[in-house]
Amino acid sequence: MKGIFKKKEKQMLETKPKKTKVRTVGTRKKIVTILWVLLIGSLAFAIYKNFTAIDQHTVHEREIIETKIMDTSAIESFTKNFVKDYYTWQNEKDSIEERAEKINDYLTEHLQSLNTDTVRDDIPTSSSVSNIDIWSISPESDNTYAVVYSVDQKITEDKDSQKNRSTYRILLHQDNVGNLVITQNPTLWSIPNKSDYEPQQPESNGTVDSDTVQEVTEFLETFFTFYPTATDKELAYYVKNSALPSIGKDYLFSELVHPVFQIKDSQIKVWVTVKYIDETTQATQFSQYILTLEKDTNWTVVE
Repeated sequence: MKGIFKKKEKQMLETKPKKTKVRTVGTRKKIVTILWVLLIGSLAFAIYKNFTAIDQHTVHEREIIETKIMDTSAIESFTKNFVKDYYTWQNEKDSIEERAEKINDYLTEHLQSLNTDTVRDDIPTSSSVSNIDIWSISPESDNTYAVVYSVDQKITEDKDSQKNRSTYRILLHQDNVGNLVITQNPTLWSIPNKSDYEPQQPESNGTVDSDTVQEVTEFLETFFTFYPTATDKELAYYVKNSALPSIGKDYLFSELVHPVFQIKDSQIKVWVTVKYIDETTQATQFSQYILTLEKDTNWTVVE
């Protein structure tokens, strides 16, 4: 029996499968190394971004525009003197030659040559300047300015005379020390025309009750009756913050024309036209005001 068991045990040992040996070539070690590299790289990148990050807060940019005030008094005076000399002459040889000499003081050499025959020796007319209007003075390029002007002339031929009004544009150059010279001859131009702009007219919006409207209306009638002749001391009782100046004129109050009332921040805003009679000229004067009123013990004009 014992031999039989040994035989069976031997058979079982023989039939038991053998384990296959697997050789690993450091796979786990490589993965761990890669993960560490990634972790360290991510941490380094995060630190770098923290130091170099762009602030994502909204940046409100404010553009500062510096306004340069241009003193045009010299250009205006130079232009007016030129216009007076350029458009003034008598139909006499001496007067025409004198004009030619005068205008050369304003013109470049090229323009002096160009203007030699603008007023001929045999011209039948005489001209005098009665008015000059400067409409605009604007920079054209570096140290060069465009001037638009109108000139009123009285043109006389024999015993007949007529008025003439024309508009021109010239270019002037101003050097570093302020000297001026005309670089472009008077060129026909146009003056600004009437605009078709119409401002929106205010309307009462019902925020002021009828009793207050009546009270404010009575105050305004009283105030504007004595306002034209009121002294600063008298005015101080009705007006704060120098909202209205004293005028010291002899005007007779007539009526308020279409006053408009609106409540604004516990104050009352009034748009009103005041009809006056000018005691000196006897003409009607319509003065328009936009006022802000408030009441303490009495109504006062604060703006």
